[in-house]
Formats: sequence, C-alpha cells, structure tokens
Amino acid sequence: MSHQKSLLAASIFVGLCLSGALHAQDAAQTTPSNNPSGQSTEQQAEKANAKKLATVTVVGIRASLQASMDTKRNADAIVDAITAEDIGKFPATNVAEALAQVPGVTLDHLFGATQRVSIDGIDPSLNLAFLDGHPVAQAMWLYGDSPNRGFNYSLLPPEILGRLEIFKSPEARLPEGSLGGTVFMHTVQPLDIASNTVSGSFGVNYNDMTQNHRPNGSVFYSWHNADKTFGVDVSAQHYEEITSRQGQEIFGYTPVSQVMGSNPAVAAEVASGAIKPTDQFPSELNSAYFQQTEKRNSVLVNLQYKPNEHFDSTLSLMYMTDSLNNINTSLYPITSTSPITSLGPANSAGIINSGTVAGTPCYQSFTCGSNASAAQVFEDNDARGSLIRTKGIDWRGTFYGDGWRLGGQVGVSTSSNTISQAFEEFFYGGGFNWNTQKGFNFTDPATANNPAYWADTEGGGGSIGYKPYKTKDSYGQLDFSKDLDGFVNELLVGVRYASHWESQSLVDYSGLGEQTLDDVGFGGLSNLKGAKSIGLGGSTIQHVQTCGYDCVFSAVLNPDNPLIANNPYETYGNTFNVQQQNSAAYFQANFGTDDVHGNLGVRYVHTKLDSYGYDVPAGICPTSTYGCVFPAGYGYVGTIHTSNNWLPAFNIAWNVAPDVILRGAASETLAYAPYNELAPFFESNDTTVPLTATEGNPNLKPYRSVNVDFSAEYYFNSESVVAFSGFYKNVLNYVVNVATLQNQQNSSWSSIGTGTIGQMLINAGLCTPSGDCQYQVSSPINGGRAKVKGAAISYQQAFGDSGFGIRANYTYSDSRTAHEIQGGNWLPYNSKNSYTFAPYFEKGPYSASISYNYRSKYLAGGYVAGAAPAYTSMYRELDGSAGYQITKNFGLTLNLLNMLNSVYKQYIGPTNTQLLNEYVSGREYMLEAHFKF
Repeated sequence: MSHQKSLLAASIFVGLCLSGALHAQDAAQTTPSNNPSGQSTEQQAEKANAKKLATVTVVGIRASLQASMDTKRNADAIVDAITAEDIGKFPATNVAEALAQVPGVTLDHLFGATQRVSIDGIDPSLNLAFLDGHPVAQAMWLYGDSPNRGFNYSLLPPEILGRLEIFKSPEARLPEGSLGGTVFMHTVQPLDIASNTVSGSFGVNYNDMTQNHRPNGSVFYSWHNADKTFGVDVSAQHYEEITSRQGQEIFGYTPVSQVMGSNPAVAAEVASGAIKPTDQFPSELNSAYFQQTEKRNSVLVNLQYKPNEHFDSTLSLMYMTDSLNNINTSLYPITSTSPITSLGPANSAGIINSGTVAGTPCYQSFTCGSNASAAQVFEDNDARGSLIRTKGIDWRGTFYGDGWRLGGQVGVSTSSNTISQAFEEFFYGGGFNWNTQKGFNFTDPATANNPAYWADTEGGGGSIGYKPYKTKDSYGQLDFSKDLDGFVNELLVGVRYASHWESQSLVDYSGLGEQTLDDVGFGGLSNLKGAKSIGLGGSTIQHVQTCGYDCVFSAVLNPDNPLIANNPYETYGNTFNVQQQNSAAYFQANFGTDDVHGNLGVRYVHTKLDSYGYDVPAGICPTSTYGCVFPAGYGYVGTIHTSNNWLPAFNIAWNVAPDVILRGAASETLAYAPYNELAPFFESNDTTVPLTATEGNPNLKPYRSVNVDFSAEYYFNSESVVAFSGFYKNVLNYVVNVATLQNQQNSSWSSIGTGTIGQMLINAGLCTPSGDCQYQVSSPINGGRAKVKGAAISYQQAFGDSGFGIRANYTYSDSRTAHEIQGGNWLPYNSKNSYTFAPYFEKGPYSASISYNYRSKYLAGGYVAGAAPAYTSMYRELDGSAGYQITKNFGLTLNLLNMLNSVYKQYIGPTNTQLLNEYVSGREYMLEAHFKF
C-alpha cells in the first residue's frame, strides 16, 4: 500500500510543479435516432436540461465522473459511460486507453498503441462500436495483418467525442453483432453548447526509445444562430507519432531427432546422454525491429437543423487520412538448418535454450549460400507504405409528434488503403552462438558487421507487392416509438438495413538484379536499446542494417531494374471480396414505475453473406506466369450463405432503496467471424521455417450466445458508487483458429526454388524440388460450444473537499471452449484476472492522476500472419497525468504513458516453457497546451 501512496504523491508533485489540464465543459448529448437511454422524450428533455445547467458551473474530473455515473444509474440496461473529460483528464492517447478505466475492459498492446479492446473477456472482433449510431468503415493498415471487426480505436481522434457508452447487456433496438458489448460514441452537437465556442490543443509527444518528438494539435469551433434553429461545428486534428518496437522472435521449435543425422556433434551429445532426441530447440532466433511514423489528419463536421420542437436533424461529414509507413527489420540466424557444433543442456521441460553454429562468411558471392559450410543467417527488410483514407456522410433526424416519435438514419462510409511492401533480403554465412535469454552473437563480429559480407544469395534482388484494400458500409434505419400510460410506458418498433463490403487483392513484382547491402544503402550498425533493456545483447542489438524505409523502396523501384509480375499464386491466394447484408426488425416495450423500470423485446435478423475468392487446383497453373486456364468450377468462384435469427432481450432495474439499484438481464446475441476469415483465400509466408499460412473458410456459421447478466449498485453520495456485476455467456458456436499441416504450392518458388532458401527448405524436408511444400496453416473452424463466466467489482469515490478521489475495479473472467488451442482450451483475449487502480487529485488549478492496469495471461494472435495463436504473458501498465490551469481559458497537461516500459511476451502453450516473442515499445511523454473560449 505504501508503494501506491508514493505513486499518488509523485503524480500530485508532478502536477504542482509541471503542468495541468483544461477544465472543459461536459458536452454530452444523445443521438435522436439511436437513443441509448431508452427513455421517453420528456425524460430525455429533463435530463438534457439538467445537464446543460450543470455544465455552466461544474467542470473537471469530479464533474466528468459524476456525469458518467449518472448515465450508468439512469440506464435500463447494464451500461458504463465515459465523458470527454474522462478521456482528457486520465492518461490516454486514444479512446481505447480511456476505456481501460471501465470494469471488464482489457487492452492488447501488440504494437504499443492500443487497437484491440476486449469487453467481459470477449475477443475484440466480437465487440462493435458505432459513431453517432452508425458504423465507420476501416481498411486494414498493416501488410500481412489479419483484419478484424473490432474497432481500431487508435485511428479515431478522441477530440471529436463528447461521450461514449458501453452496453454490456443488449436491448432489442440496438444493432446486432456483439457478444461482449457494444460501444456507442457520440460527437458534440452544435445546438447543445454555446455559440462561437472555440477550443483546442497543441503540443508534442516524445518516445524515449526513438528519442524523437512529434507535433500534434486539434481545434474545435461551434456556432448556432440566435434562435438555436441551425448550428454547425467543425473539429480538426493533426497527430504524429513515431513508434519503435524492439525485441526477439522465435520462429518455432525443432526436435533434436530431426537434426541428428546431419550434425555429428549433436548425435554425439545424444549418445552421451547430454540431451535427448525428444528435446526441442528454437528453429530460428530473430532480432525484431519495427519502426513506424504515423501522421493522422481528420475533419468532422456536424450541421444541425431544428426549426421547431417537433423536428431535429443532423448531417455529419467525416474525412480522415492516416499515414502509417513502417519498416520491419528481421535479422534471424537459422539454428535448425545450419552446421550445429553444440546444443544444450535442456531444461526440465525438454527445451534447449542455447547452442553454437559454425559457418563460413559470405564474400559478396551470390552463390555463397549454397556452400555446405555456411551458416544460414538472413536479414529481411520489409518497408511498408500505408495510407488509409476514410470518408463518411451520415444523416439522422427525428420528428416529434404528440406522444410519438419517428426517427431515421441513413449514410455511407468508405475506407481504402493501397498497402505496399518493398522487400530486400540479405545473407551472411558466418557462425554464431545463441541463447534465448541473451540473444545471439556472431563468432566473428568484425566480419559480420561489415556490409561487404551481406548479399542477396538468390540473385533476384528485392520485390514489391501492392495490396489494395477497400471497405464500404451502407446503412439505413427507421424507428418509431409511442408513449403509453401505465406500467408499459413506451413501445418501440423499427427496421434496419446494413451492408458491409470488403475486398483485397495483391500483385507481387520481383526479378530485380543482384544486390548487396551496400547497393541498397548501408545504414550503419543498429543500437536496439529496447532489446537491451530486456536482457538481450551482442549481435541481437548491434548488427548491420539498411539506411531505412526510403532506401529499401528506392532500391526496389530503381528504374534500371526490371519489375516482373511473376507470382500468380500470391495474387490468387490473396484476392477476395465479401459482402454481408443484414436486414433486421425489432419490437421493444419499455416499462417502469417509480421503483422498477426496464425493457423487453425481440430482434429478427436475416443475414446474407456473399464470399468470392480463387480456387486453384493443384498442378494446373504455372508458378511464374498468369496464363492459367481454370477447369470448370475453378478460378474466381463464390458462395452464398444465409441465416435467420431471433434475438430476444430483457432488462430490468429495481430501485430497492433510494441509493441501491439491482439489475438483471437475459438475452441472445449474434456475432460474425472477421470478413477475411469468411473468404476463400490463402496467404502464406514462403521463406520462414516452419512455413506458415492463414486461410479463410466461407462455411463458418455465426456466433450465437445465450447470456445472463446482473449487477448491484450502491450510490452512497452524488459522486461515489460501489458496484458488483456478474455475467454468463453460453456460446453455442464459437469460431476458433487451429493450425493444421497442409501441402500447398509455394507461391514464391519461381524466385527462391533454385537458391539458398529453396535448398534449405528442401533439405529440411519441407518442400519438394517442384515447390510442393508443407505449411502450418491457421484456419478458422466452427469450434462448438464455449462458456464465459465472471464477475466484476468497481469503486468510485471523491473524498469530500480534499481534492482526492479514486477509481478502481477488478474483473474475474473464466472461459472454456470445447476445442483445444495450443495445449489449452482458453478463449482468445480472455484474461482470468484484470484490475485498474486510478487515484486522482483535483483542487484549484492543480490536477493529477495515476492509472495502474493489470491483466493476467491470455490467448492472442501469433507474431506473424498465419502463425498459430499464442499465449500472451501477464501485462502491467502504469500511466500518469498532471496539470495546471493557468487561466480560465488556458491550461497545460503532461501525460506519462507506459512508465514501466512493460514487456509484451508470448509463448507456445499456457505453460510459459516455449518463448515465441518479447517486445518493448518505450515510454511516451505528451505535453499539451489547451485553450477554450
């Protein structure tokens, strides 16, 4: 406990001495066509007026927490809320990190900045988010990544939001598609705040691993006429960030029995009893270095028209670009196919964590890799261009009659990204020693650090691939409600149509001339301080590298080198389009008295899914040209699947005492697999050992879950609450990804088959001379039943007039699936234990807060596309925020994020015996000035 007190004291001291936060007013408002409260028009008006009065005099952390608490208290369903103040006053760079304050919400930090958000232990892909009641199209951002339906919160600027709500129990009127929870984000509406309001911020962010600072800024302006019948607001943001992720990756494990025959030293160790044939050792150790420069620009415009009390409408326009250019450098000595001179010893789990390999350095000879005395060491450089463009137009309006309402919403959202990847690979044949705890070290560092000894052994130079990715959401909704007298006080009916279309294709060009590291551009020796901080050393942190992103692209696109599209299997396997059309209708009855309120309803959903992709028969098509003539029934083919589902929902809240509320909910929910998993595609990694791939499955059925939720809430003063909740989900069909061995044509065989990599794969028994190779393929299947059960407790209190307060929560979630995944039956992204401890201080012009988040081990995605799921070790994050309000209109804030520089680790299986990867991404500091007039 003394440690926690010292953290709080430190945060307060930083706030007193450094900088502060702007006391922005609460600008929460409810979207007319998607009213999350479920209350009548009169009730909404009363609450809106109360909020407007409150925002005149009440500002700051305590006011924002109170507003969030009021939303939770007044809801019919089990709901948590966050206001714009929460996002700004607690340490966060994006909306997802603010969501971490909510019980049951956990984050995944694979790339540092948070993208994946789990709710009540459910996979992020199975939770949906809506902006002002509508979906936002999202194109994939990373070459080789697997897209998911979960919202990528790191791409949405938090400045455009007024508040958000998380519905953990559904209502019939809400869109289908979530198992864990549905997030509704609301923008600020111009008629709800003072005319000519101007606010914004400008500042810098700094990462201690990159040692670079980047600017960010935002501005918001709102105006309405004197009659408050027409208003417009505009928010714009520019944000830049440099991300560095450094660490180690291990590409699978090899049994000793597989290398005994070709390595006499290993056979001698087995004969002596020093190691066993069943012991395993890492197949490859990779020094992983990911660098990215993000530049995000966004503009959102709301035009609101309310000519009288009977009609209200808003037209919203959105445009956003997000440049995410990055380069991933992987230097990996291959331990399993190099000349091994020693292995061992093995630990109690039969894992060998050290060894030595002999080898002959490469002297700029493009055939040196075929020398049997050479070790197998490669450096891959993947420079990826990524620019996402997202556009949207949305109209929503409501006509208010005498005790009835008719609302509608219609719009379209598109997102596109022509992702490109320029690739250069170099080879070195010198020997090395390795240790999973310390990394690897070249036997002759002076030679290994000389760029003259690194060359392209394939004689084909680099390559470049272009992967256009496009998504489009179209939707229309009509809602009608009628007020009634009596216990049932409102009836709601409505219909909704939503279409999502998603497509991907790929063209790969190769055939460049022979190149060395000097040809591409030597960038000196690396200095991976982040990898050093987790105990790695030697050549893992200091080795040759190119001069970066621009050098790799320039070398590949050199006009003196011909580019030939000669990889048709890459095109066939990575081309697909999927369209999902949902037609839904609902009926809901809201009921209530002074003590009891809630709703009962049912939603009907008809789903049509069209999936198209290539079906290429084995042995029919050449591997180097596009002149394939497909037999009947093959080629670009499609499948159509339909389903019909009835989704009942019941919510009840009972005010057993003035400050005590008991809630209960029962429902059936529906969700769908990611779009790429529903397409017939095959994406492979053709040069790593083992060979990996991922494929889709158009025959996947929707997830269906029967749910029971309850909560008990005690509001012991206007700003304080303690709440206990429980949840149980019986998933009738849970889709899981499993790894199977499949023989497939190596799509890169025309360029690698006659070189070092091809010979290495043949020698390892993974490929035939014709390129028929064995892949570990990650495939989604209908996994059968799964169960998730858990409970959460949350506590929020302001301690009188002291300025101190606290926000804390703990969640227990236990999950089981009928299908075993990597030695366990865990559900993806479910941590058994997670908690948040967030004390704060706010008094006068000073404010400060600390947020400590913890989640236990969980199953997540693998380290590369197509890799089997991996078990992620427990993760801790400590963030801080401090501030000073200089004047009424001007203030400063300082955010300190990831102060522990936490290590993201993954293992094969739940026992933590076979390390897969470990990364750090550095501490981040953000200093911002805020203004409001």
